[in-house]
Amino acid sequence: MNEPVRQTAFQLKRIVAGISLISFGFCASGMPALAAATSSSHPADGDTASPIKHLIVVVGENRSFDHLFATYVPPKPGEKIDNLLSKGIINADGTPGPHYAWARQNSAIDEAPETYLNAPGGKAVYNPMPPLGVGGPATSYVTPAQVASGLAAYVEPNLPASYYQYLVTGGTGQSSGTADQRLPSVNNLSPGPYQLSSPSLPYDSYTASPVHRFYQMWQQLDCSPHHIREGNPSGCAADLFPWVEVTTGAGTNGLAQPSPFTDLSTGEGSAAMGFYNVQAGDVPVLKKLADEFTLSDNYHQAMMGGTGINHIALGYGDAIWFSDGNGHPAEPPHNQLAGVGTTYVGTVDEVENPNPAPGTNNWYTEDGYGGGGYDNDAAYGGGTYSNCSDLSQPGVAVLRNYLASLPRPVDARCAKDHYYLLNNYNPGYFGDGSNAYTDTNTNNYAFTIPPSSVRNIGDALLEKNISFAYYGDGFNFYLKDPYQISATDTYCTICNFFQYSTSIMTNAAVRTEHLKDATDLYTDIQNGTLPAISYVKPGGLVDGHPASSKADLFEGFVLKLVTAVQAQPDLWKDTAILITFDEGGGYYDSGYVQPLDYFGDGTRIPLLVVSPYAKKGHVSHDYSDHVSVLKFIERNWHLKPLTERSRDNLPDPIYGRESAYAPINSPAIGDLFDNFEFEHHR
Repeated sequence: MNEPVRQTAFQLKRIVAGISLISFGFCASGMPALAAATSSSHPADGDTASPIKHLIVVVGENRSFDHLFATYVPPKPGEKIDNLLSKGIINADGTPGPHYAWARQNSAIDEAPETYLNAPGGKAVYNPMPPLGVGGPATSYVTPAQVASGLAAYVEPNLPASYYQYLVTGGTGQSSGTADQRLPSVNNLSPGPYQLSSPSLPYDSYTASPVHRFYQMWQQLDCSPHHIREGNPSGCAADLFPWVEVTTGAGTNGLAQPSPFTDLSTGEGSAAMGFYNVQAGDVPVLKKLADEFTLSDNYHQAMMGGTGINHIALGYGDAIWFSDGNGHPAEPPHNQLAGVGTTYVGTVDEVENPNPAPGTNNWYTEDGYGGGGYDNDAAYGGGTYSNCSDLSQPGVAVLRNYLASLPRPVDARCAKDHYYLLNNYNPGYFGDGSNAYTDTNTNNYAFTIPPSSVRNIGDALLEKNISFAYYGDGFNFYLKDPYQISATDTYCTICNFFQYSTSIMTNAAVRTEHLKDATDLYTDIQNGTLPAISYVKPGGLVDGHPASSKADLFEGFVLKLVTAVQAQPDLWKDTAILITFDEGGGYYDSGYVQPLDYFGDGTRIPLLVVSPYAKKGHVSHDYSDHVSVLKFIERNWHLKPLTERSRDNLPDPIYGRESAYAPINSPAIGDLFDNFEFEHHR
């Protein structure tokens, strides 16, 4: 078998630019242009405050704004952008710029018997910074034979034909837990951002995934009132990204720190500081969309942490909590045998404890997604819930004290005796509506959240009879394989926020109408039956998640979708496609972060607004996050906020002279209408 050919960033740019479908106009794709008629059964679909009748929200995985757009320059004269290049932190060629010190990274000290510190002391500038660790497959997850036979396209049908080659390229060729030798000077890194891509580490490469968990992200940002300066009223210094990676990483599950313990023991090193260079040909599809439509440089992940909590924010505008399964708050398993819904023997502790373990520097006591719990392996660990209403709980007091000490004190919004889900547990329902929390099949996963009664966007849309759907890539495979035993099942269970909800999942008619496969998306696009609101989630091979996917594969997924919509003029004329990521993946970002409550916001992430009404070549600076998508839906389709406490109640931002990015009426988030120009439709 021939070794897969790795494309350089420049080669990839030429290949992508040569694809006829990338013209982003009314493409001659061979598909008939069918009317996107509003169903007579959903008359409220067309009753909108703007010309937008169809909203499509596409969510990739784990890329911060600076990670992808560090060197982006807006093509339109007079437009400004806030990124590593504009700040002078780096030069256009990716080398350190005159203000590189503004992004320098430090080590720190947080040792037992101290409690968790979100802004620890004992800081010292790294010299050099820990190396980048190896992450991802040595060759690839897909073989050339699987692509040639059509198996890859059968498992993942939502790529342009020319993109299947990237499923078999980009392997690391190295062993995990070592320094990634593809990166020049990997063992002598300057203490700040570095360009990932190079001839030896092309854009089409698998790379390590930085830590992106709740308490870790608070530490990475290093927020303190002592750091407050002009333009940064939250005092987040963002100077501890590698330190968090190398001291605790993605969770301990209550296990002792391994010995010997080095800067590569967690497998990451300084993965967080890598960025791509659009001026060298990286990220060609998203760059072209930014040039042609609207890019936001002030859009954020809504919650600290990872995939689960941020997808929940998209659907609920809030965090959800551990319950008794009947809508009442309860305490999760805490140093006890695995609870309801598992046959596994094992002691678990599902309560977070980020306090450093004795004899360590920042190795969390109990933090993780949960260990074991599959194939009759004993379950253990699993800290992921926090009762942030109780100041005696681990990690709580220091964060609440920080929020209260700000010039504009921030309400933590922690309901009494509620243990909030902060990190990734499986949702309470399988795709067929059966209860995953109480399921005792030996293939079920021990770490599953009970069904949730919290009101979500689906409830609001159903009440107003507005059509919607969640298109999950691989959903049909998952329905036949709910325990996800098969390697061909790449569906993301924790991403579908409806699968946490009792009101949606226990109603068979609602469930079957509104939960679909991504293949159904293309049928609906071509048949003119696309609902008013569509959520679209790529599968694990193509969602862009570092180590398990690549950014170019997510770009391929986006390219096919945008092209398909543009090929239907009657649909395209009143559609807005929002392209974003669930969270920053733990990658460094230099942008402002606004504390809204105990749960976030988190780092900036890209948001692209693709629509005939999008401001051409514009960069929006209006402060927004995932809950802004809810605010857009509610304003456009005349809905009220979901609950009395959900974040969609927050006001729109007001800005003063000090900063065009930090609202002076904080906490505040926009509704995304700033990205459109409805008066001058092109």
